[in-house]
Amino acid sequence: MTRDKNLPLTETVYYILLALMEPAHGYLIMQKVEELSAGQVRMAAGTLYGAIENLVKQKLIQPIRSEDSRRKVYVITEKGKEILRLDVARMNHMIEVTKDILG
Repeated sequence: MTRDKNLPLTETVYYILLALMEPAHGYLIMQKVEELSAGQVRMAAGTLYGAIENLVKQKLIQPIRSEDSRRKVYVITEKGKEILRLDVARMNHMIEVTKDILG
């Protein structure tokens, strides 16, 4: 089986996709990423918006209508969820192999 070209996800992208299981705007995404990563991943706005632009191009997330016209809101797509599932499976395999070897 060939690996999807989007894998492996970077830690930042992984947490952005996870954060977007529910619709969110940029600042909320940054807060969720920091929370989900237990403070291990913090990003500047420029980093986030560059990642968002790439994820939209890859069709892993999409903008959705927002009641606040000043904020763009995004949500993960079905393709994004599948990529997230594949990366979780990849990481689980790595963990199991490592456990077997390390004991």
